[in-house]
Order: sequence, then C-alpha cells, then structure tokens
Amino acid sequence: MFPTLDTPRLTLRSFQRSDIEPFSRYRSDPEVARYQGWEIPYTLEQATRFVGEMIAASPGIPGQPYQVAIELRATGEMIGDCMFVRLPEDERQAEIGFTLARAFQGQGYASEAVARLLDYLFSDLNLRRVRANCDPQNTSSARLLRRLGMRQEGHFIESLWLKGCWVDEDWYAILRIEWQKRLTY
Repeated sequence: MFPTLDTPRLTLRSFQRSDIEPFSRYRSDPEVARYQGWEIPYTLEQATRFVGEMIAASPGIPGQPYQVAIELRATGEMIGDCMFVRLPEDERQAEIGFTLARAFQGQGYASEAVARLLDYLFSDLNLRRVRANCDPQNTSSARLLRRLGMRQEGHFIESLWLKGCWVDEDWYAILRIEWQKRLTY
C-alpha cells in the first residue's frame, strides 16, 4: 500500500476511480503528451484500464512502474501524477517520471511533488540512487530536475524511437547522500 504523502499544497496518493476522467483529460492534451510515450487522445477506456491496474498494483516491486496521483490539498482536485519504478537489476535504485495538467504547470507544483516523492524513495524505501530522463527540448522538466539537485549524467543522441521519430535523451540522477544534504520543498 502506498502511504499518503503531504506537502504544503499537495497530496501524493494512490489512484482512485474518481481520477479516471481528469487523468484522461490531461493525458489527451497535446502539449502535456508532447514528450511522453502515450498517444492522444488518451481515451476514458485507456484511463479506466490504467487506473484499475494502479489500484491493483503494489508499490516498490522491482521492474513494475507505480503511478501516484498528485492532488491539490485545498480542493482535492487531481492535477497530475508521478511514477517510480525500482530497477529490476538493482532494487536499491529507481527511475522517476512526472506529468502535470497544463493549467497547473509553472506554479511549482511539479517540483513540490517530485521533491516529496524523492523524500519517500530515499527515506521510506531507503534507496541509494534515483534517476530520470527527459527530451533535451523539454527544458522545463530539465530545469526542474536540476533544481532538485539531480545532475545530468548523459546525453544520448537519437536513442529513443518516440511517436514516429528518433529523439535524444538526457539522463539525470541523484544519490541519497546528495539529497539528504539539500533542503527539501
């Protein structure tokens, strides 16, 4: 069971059936989906299936991605999600990802949510290292990762086939000891 994680403005929690419609809506936004691996439109049927899978899933199983809903504490509105997956080759490491509905971007919510997720991964799951990747053209995500103390460890040219073309990837990472030295959200 995934614990409820609070920040000053957000709650990170397990997915619920009530998340199906907002999840489908923001995943169907072309700007939100631009650098992500899913195609649009992201239908209610796809969202229903995905949310059902997340409700049945257990967090932290190596090799199995686990998605966490991001909710505004003030209103209870679901505004995005974070993902983490423990690496199957080394369960002391994980990869993360994040998505926010366009109306809530640029307000620090993603930084706040990802910082809280990193706290959980390093403190509760006692992970040693967390990594993330993004398209170099996704400058907002790259800035967020750097702002949270993640260092760029690699740049791979045309390394990923995505939506009909080859794209570059930038890889970032942070160690638990580095995270613990930082002030969080």
